[in-house]
Amino acid sequence: MHMPFKRKYSVPVWAMWLMSGCILVSTQTWGASEQAYSFSVVPQQSATKLARTWVPLLQLLQQKTGIPLRFVTAPDIPTFENRLARGEYDFAYMNPYHYTVFHQNSGYQAFAKQANKRIRGILVVRQDSETQAVEDLEGQVIAFPAPAAFAATLLVRSYLNNQGITYEPKFVSSHDSVYRAVSGEFTGAGGGIVRTLESVDPEVRAQLRILWKSPGYTPHAFSAHPRVPAPVVEKLQQALRELVNHPEGLDVLKNVNFGAIEPAVDNDWEDIRKLNIDAIKSVN
Repeated sequence: MHMPFKRKYSVPVWAMWLMSGCILVSTQTWGASEQAYSFSVVPQQSATKLARTWVPLLQLLQQKTGIPLRFVTAPDIPTFENRLARGEYDFAYMNPYHYTVFHQNSGYQAFAKQANKRIRGILVVRQDSETQAVEDLEGQVIAFPAPAAFAATLLVRSYLNNQGITYEPKFVSSHDSVYRAVSGEFTGAGGGIVRTLESVDPEVRAQLRILWKSPGYTPHAFSAHPRVPAPVVEKLQQALRELVNHPEGLDVLKNVNFGAIEPAVDNDWEDIRKLNIDAIKSVN
C-alpha cells in the first residue's frame, strides 16, 4: 500500500532548498545519488516554482521505478537551449519547437506527452485595458518570454506579423515575467499559454484577460538523450502513463496542471515541422 501523497512529501525538498538558501537555477539536485539521471524542465517559470511543481513528480517517479532522477533547470530559455544543443540533460521536458530542433541536432527522442492536450499561444492584456481587438495593439510594447518560446512567442508573433501589426517586442525571460509585466502596466500585452496563465499567482491572473488564442498544436515533449538506455526510458514512460491510476499520481499531475500523460513518438510533432519555423539560428 502506498503512503498518501501529502504525508509522504509533507516536507518538500524544494522547501528545504529555500530554507538552506541552496536553490539555484542551474544544477542543484534533490536526489542523493551522483549517478542520477538529470531531468530538466524548460524554464517557463521561476526556478522556485518549477521546483515546487516538478520535484514531487520526480520523487514519485523515482519511488515507482527505482530510477534515480535529478531535477535541473536553467536561468532562462536561451541557456536551456544551449544546454540541449550540447546534450547536457539526460531527460528534458521541452516545447514542441525545441523538440523538432534538438531531436535533429542532439538526438533527443520523445517518449511521452500530455494526453488529450493541444498547446495554444495566447495574448493577454489587463482586465481594464481599452484594448478590445488585436488591431488595438498597433505601436504598443508586447512582452514575450524568449525568442524561441514556441506558443507564447513564435505563434503569437507569427499571427501579429500576418495581421500587419507593428509592435515593439520585449523579452522578459519567463512566462510569469510576461504576466507580471502586463499586470503591472509595463507592457500593453504579452504572449503566454493557458497552462502557465492558470498557474501564475492568483492576484496577477485576476488582473489579466485573454485577448486572442491560437490554433492548437502537439504539446511539449518528454524526451530522452540517446545515451539513456532504452529500458530506462521505457520504464519511465510506463510510470508516467500510470500516474493517473493512483491517488499520489493524480496529486503530482494536478501539481503541474496535467490531466494525464501518454506515450509519444517522434512523428507526433509533424504538425510543428510543417510550420517551417527557423527561430534558432545558432546555439552552442
